[in-house]
Amino acid sequence: MSATEPAQAQQPAQAAKRGGGDRRKRPPRINRAAILRRRLIRLAGVPLLACMVALAASRAGWLESLENVYYDYWHVIGGVRYIPQHVAVVTMDDDTLDALKDDPLAFWAPHFGRAMDVLSQAGVKAVGLDFLYQVSAEEWLKKLKLPDTEISRNYDGPFRAALARGNAVLITTLVAVNDELRLLLPPQDHLVLLPHGINDLGVDNLSPDSDKYVRHFYPVMLADPAQPGIGFAMQLALRGQGLDPSAAEWNIGGMKLTRQLERLSIGYAGPQGTVPTLSMKTLLEPGAVNDPKVQALRGKIVIVSASNAGSSDRHFTPYSHAAFFASFFSQGQDVDQMDGGEIHANIIETILSGRYPKALPGWAGALYMLAVVFVATLLFLRMSPERGVMAGLFIAAWLPVPAFFAFRHDLVMPVAGPQVGLAAAFLFTVILRLTGEERERARMKQMFGSYVSDEVVDMLLTEGRKLDLGGETVRVTVLFSDIRNFTTISERLAAHEVVEMLNEYFTRATAPILAQRGNVNKYIGDAVMAVFGSPVSYPDHARRALRASLQMAAEAEKFRGWMEQRFPDRGLPRFGIGIGIHTGDAVMGNIGSVKRLEFTAIGDTVNAASRLEGVTKDLGCVLVASRQTVQAAGSGVGTGKTETVKVKGREEPIEVFEILSLEERRSGIDRRTGRRVE
Repeated sequence: MSATEPAQAQQPAQAAKRGGGDRRKRPPRINRAAILRRRLIRLAGVPLLACMVALAASRAGWLESLENVYYDYWHVIGGVRYIPQHVAVVTMDDDTLDALKDDPLAFWAPHFGRAMDVLSQAGVKAVGLDFLYQVSAEEWLKKLKLPDTEISRNYDGPFRAALARGNAVLITTLVAVNDELRLLLPPQDHLVLLPHGINDLGVDNLSPDSDKYVRHFYPVMLADPAQPGIGFAMQLALRGQGLDPSAAEWNIGGMKLTRQLERLSIGYAGPQGTVPTLSMKTLLEPGAVNDPKVQALRGKIVIVSASNAGSSDRHFTPYSHAAFFASFFSQGQDVDQMDGGEIHANIIETILSGRYPKALPGWAGALYMLAVVFVATLLFLRMSPERGVMAGLFIAAWLPVPAFFAFRHDLVMPVAGPQVGLAAAFLFTVILRLTGEERERARMKQMFGSYVSDEVVDMLLTEGRKLDLGGETVRVTVLFSDIRNFTTISERLAAHEVVEMLNEYFTRATAPILAQRGNVNKYIGDAVMAVFGSPVSYPDHARRALRASLQMAAEAEKFRGWMEQRFPDRGLPRFGIGIGIHTGDAVMGNIGSVKRLEFTAIGDTVNAASRLEGVTKDLGCVLVASRQTVQAAGSGVGTGKTETVKVKGREEPIEVFEILSLEERRSGIDRRTGRRVE
């Protein structure tokens, strides 16, 4: 080894301490603008791109089904949301059918008339008859050409009187006949009795979504004012508020509605049975108007509808999801489907109370999604992919929580959209990480591939610790090894034989270093410089260095036989090596010129290790180590000769020991500290 090499290694260290030195040999400055740009791309670009994916999926309708599931379960979990104040339902239930079993349903007009008369006396605002019929009993009896009697002429009298009173709304239904929309109307002889004409009619069609669940309604079904196109529930709500149905717009329930087709959300008060309900049988009993249950209907809008075992007017609503779960929250009530009359009652209550479930404005939903995805991206970039998956699942699982509490205040927040944004952000960060790791792996391979094992490179990437190539002080153990009498050997061999010998020797000598995860830092002529504890840090780097040096000494003994066999009769001196080891702080970083940089160690520790290698000649041994190394290696170090030496370039003397052996310790767990020890 050249005698000037340690001094050359020391000079950069001294310059580094002074803060000066040759600027051309400093590492190039970090391009902070480029680093900032990459960080901005990750911190802003990933969330923006992920949100764009989620918004595109939402706009395309791909998330509608999943959002509907969340929306429905907010109803199921919430149960009864509020008690309706404006509406009630009178049901043609099984008790009513049983009480009137002797009368065919088509001839119930007098019973409807009497019930409507009781409701009017009780002070209800309006009565809606949710029952479609297209021929009156009197007209049907005429078809039989029976003898003309008082009964046949006035059979519908009570019902006619109820219609003429002016507080009743009948239904009409939109149907498609030969691809043409038509209205099914009540009998003409009853229509002429309605004081407000078509404004005493309401279209009863419900508007289920594509999955057959009724979540929305249209206040106006037909925009043409010449047609009876106002919805049944809307018509009753207008009647209850005393508003003119023929107007172009109405301020009702704190909201402006017009005669335009507008799809609104139904603010359901609760599952089936939440709307106050009374059997029609009660209204037909003597003295019914004085019944407290009937008196409780004063000031309300009442819908008369079918609710019996054979009724087909039942529909799926948000409460129909997970019937068992919903029945648990609604105390065992039948929540599978809801009667059409009660759905209309919920629509009326929605209109009059103004409790429409409203979605976040588009910009607010996008900002909310961006905020969620931004926070998640920060976590994804800082965590391993495995932990990132867990963090993403945790956030995704908690997103329904604020959405549920917002729903309790009639605000509908997206859940599926942000969850898709989370998944997209995680995918993009994984892609960035994979491409970034591949670049980092290639850089690490280029920088360390020839000097450390592949396992060490993989550990550097796994740790995720970025090396400070600009320089950092690290506690390491430095090893220097030199071939004895190399000058004599090289003079007696041809040039290509010298190269052959060195390649063979270095292959054998560096194998133990790599096996102990050391860094073969450089080859200096016939010498080897190795660093333990950097770039990958190990708490037992001193012990690893001693273990590697003993194995190197053993390999040198074997190599002596190779030399004698390969170069017999050359008069070569006996092959041998010297190894010096020292432990201390060293500056690790990219050292060199702008055109050629090298990740290496500099400083007093490097200088001392180099000088200790030369001490082996004075002590007449193969391997020496400083007291600092022996102490750092722990127990089990077998030593021989010892001497205190003063090396060139260092004021304080160093106590060195000949290293003879290293007792191997069994690995296990320290019970006191819980750490793994050897």
